[in-house]
Parts: sequence; C-alpha cells; structure tokens
Amino acid sequence: MLDSNRLDGKIALVTGAAGAIGAATVRLMIAHGARVVAVDRDREALRRLHDAFAAEPNLSTVEGDVTDEGSVAGFVARARELTGRIDIFFNNAGVEGPVRPIAEYPLEDFRRVLDVNVVGVFLGLKHVIPVMAAGGGGAVINTSSVAGLTGTPGICAYNASKHAVIGLTRSAAAEWGGRGIRVNSINPGPIASRMMTSLEEGLSPGHADQMRAQFSAMIPALRYGEPEEVAALVAFLASEDARYIHGAVFVLDGGFTVS
Repeated sequence: MLDSNRLDGKIALVTGAAGAIGAATVRLMIAHGARVVAVDRDREALRRLHDAFAAEPNLSTVEGDVTDEGSVAGFVARARELTGRIDIFFNNAGVEGPVRPIAEYPLEDFRRVLDVNVVGVFLGLKHVIPVMAAGGGGAVINTSSVAGLTGTPGICAYNASKHAVIGLTRSAAAEWGGRGIRVNSINPGPIASRMMTSLEEGLSPGHADQMRAQFSAMIPALRYGEPEEVAALVAFLASEDARYIHGAVFVLDGGFTVS
C-alpha cells in the first residue's frame, strides 16, 4: 500500500537549501516528517532559513560549498554526525551565469557555472552515494532544468551544465540501482524565483517585466511555476510511493517544452 508521500523518520540532505526551490523543499520535507540537513554557501541566506525554523528540531543548517571537495566531504560527514545516515539527497545547488552569446561569453563565467552545476552535482554524488549504500539505500534527486533538454540563446553555460546533470543522473542510476539507490532528475521550466528574475533581466536589460510576460505567454499554463510545486515533485520522488522510479527525467514546466 502506498504511503501518501510520507517521509517520517527519513534523513534528507539538501544543497542550495536557501534558494527558492531549496527552501520550499526543506519546508515540505519537514512537514512530511523528515529531518533535514540544509546546506548552502550563502551564510546570510542560510541564517534566514534557520531563523524561519527557529523552533523546529528537525532542521540543521550547515554552511558548505559544493564546488570544493573538502567542503562537500565535510558537510556530508557533518550530516552523518548529526543524524547517523542519509536517506534522501536533493542535489540542488546551481547558478545561472550571465546572459551572453557564445562568442562573447567570458571563459571565467563559463567555468564557474560548470563548476557549480556539474562539478558540484558530481561531488555530491561521489560523497553521498557511498553513505547511502552503507545504510542500505536511498533516493537521490538531481536538479537539472528544461535547459537540459533544449537550447536557449545567451545561456550556453547553463544549457551545457544542465544537459550534463542528466548524464550524471543516468550514469549514477546505472551504477547504483542494484544497491537500493534510486537516482532521478527534475527539470523545471520557468519558476518564480531570483534566478528567473536574473535571467529575465539578462535577456532584456531594464525590461524584465516584459520578458516575464513573453515567457508566460509561451507556456501553455500561461504562468510560471511556483517553488512549492517543484518541492512537491521532489518530495514524491523521495518517498516510498516512488520506489520503482529510477533513472528518470521529470519535466515540470507547465507545458513549456511540448512543442
């Protein structure tokens, strides 16, 4: 019998936890009964997240940088120290980078985006999966994007990085499925968030509102998604309801990529 997405007693590690999607997922996982270790490199944003749950015993916050292997090893070890195991890993940290055509895209920025969005996902898998395997299994959800399925002018680094996340997801799924570890990716379309506002401004400087209206008109649902809607999919994939879902790529975009 399915368990209605309950996460009672589960231990979740969430990176990029202070961002819009990360924070919404932390809230929902706690509401569904999980204990969450929330990681972010933005100390002030992480403090605000902690303060929002000041009386909540099921949240621990840890500052960490997903691009630094020592930091990743450290926050994974800290999560084990605090909770004893990791059952769920929301491998979510990411950045958008600037908006520039390929011929003008700064190499430094290209490498920075890949460092966070690809190396960061890889290091998370490298250090968390063995912990999960030692504990008998678990669920990994990697954050890709519809940008990992399509091409968009001006965001070559973001496009490339999110395609790579899908490749890492499939490789990890092939390697670890036999050890009880499910690995899937989510691929959100435009979501109401700081990141989307940044992309709107980059695509049309000074006219972000107009760009949002244009994007919204391109979505069959005629609106951006909400972080809570992404969180609901993550919580489902983390739950026992999704126990036979493995190596899948989930599109969550209001129909943005139907054509």
